[in-house]
Amino acid sequence: MAHCRNTNFFTIHIKEHALMANNFVFNDSLPVAPLKIAALESCKELAGMVNDHIVRFRRNDMEELMRRKEDLHYRGYDVDSYLLNCRCPRFGTGEAKAVINESVRGTDIYVMVDVMNYSIPYTVSGYTNHMSPDDHFQDLKRIVGACVSTAHRVNVVMPFLYESRQHKRSKRESLDCAMALEELANMGVDNIITFDAHDPRVQNAIPLIGFDNFMPTYQFVKSLFAHDPHIEIDQEHLMIISPDEGAMNRAVYLANNLGVDMGMFYKRRDYSQVIGGRNPIVAHEFLGSSVEDKTVLIIDDMISSGESMLDTAKELKERKAKKVIVCCTFGLFTNGLDKFDEFHAKGYLDYVITTNLNYRPAELLNREWYLEADMSKYIAAIINSLNHDRSISATLSPTEKIQRLVAKYQAGGYEYFQKLV
Repeated sequence: MAHCRNTNFFTIHIKEHALMANNFVFNDSLPVAPLKIAALESCKELAGMVNDHIVRFRRNDMEELMRRKEDLHYRGYDVDSYLLNCRCPRFGTGEAKAVINESVRGTDIYVMVDVMNYSIPYTVSGYTNHMSPDDHFQDLKRIVGACVSTAHRVNVVMPFLYESRQHKRSKRESLDCAMALEELANMGVDNIITFDAHDPRVQNAIPLIGFDNFMPTYQFVKSLFAHDPHIEIDQEHLMIISPDEGAMNRAVYLANNLGVDMGMFYKRRDYSQVIGGRNPIVAHEFLGSSVEDKTVLIIDDMISSGESMLDTAKELKERKAKKVIVCCTFGLFTNGLDKFDEFHAKGYLDYVITTNLNYRPAELLNREWYLEADMSKYIAAIINSLNHDRSISATLSPTEKIQRLVAKYQAGGYEYFQKLV
């Protein structure tokens, strides 16, 4: 019986997979220009997955186009890879340059960069450094500078928006994110594509060029359902938690789509002192109904050090929550994984879901409490749509997809597994 259920689940999954692919196949319009994906070293793995998806999208369109006897070469559909041959080598002094080894004249270029990838070393006068967000941003500008004069259009895919946490000014501070966006706009970039920006209002710095901010909510829900078939989607058993006031919009959106309650923590800080560049948190205060015997989903844009997230998880378990699940777009884990191991072992934290939009070390991928939401197909769909100059309004708000997924899950998900138990 279990085997039949698994077969049925994967059949539904395959059908959904094919349906999504068809939604991003365009047999009635031409690309604006031949597509090229310029993957920086920081983003090669993700870009390779995106490229593979786009190749599959366009091969699904082949039969219809061949029936119409259209020129596939003219469409740019007859290629095995859309990856651009480019690199950013460095001199012994640490200086770098961009090198593009093929023509980009008249192409629609999508430059992909992960500014959070700290794993890439380079040598300066015999000393080994690791690339910082500043280094990655400079390489991005180098690639843009090398191709913008001859390309038809240059677009930047920057999942973690560079300096996005420095999005507003308090006292005498630099506005780094706004300045970076202005730099890209002045260089001739046409569109900037990012995910779960810390504050998307920073796009006001560049009102005359495209800025799209996508959310991974659908992918979180999909990963959650695939991993845990016992989750019950109702107000008695599930609750969405915002760890602070900044994550309220994300939590409200997900709670409304799932039809469950939402709660919020706010941080009581000691504003009389500054430690590590910020005011220390004195306590986490909770606003909302009881979480007792409920599965709670904490949703936020990033895990940096993770201290605040772990404190929130512990507070919820002490309030007798049944399960505590963390969903964050970017898992940075700047203070390492030991504290998460400890909290998982103590039962304060059940598991963490993040995306593959930023670099994840192997030791994170091997943790039993870690799950990953794959965003490569989503990015491929966005790039394919923009390359055809098609509307992406439905992609920006995946409400309908989430509702369909929840309906399918409730029809054959946890209810079925409850019968088995």
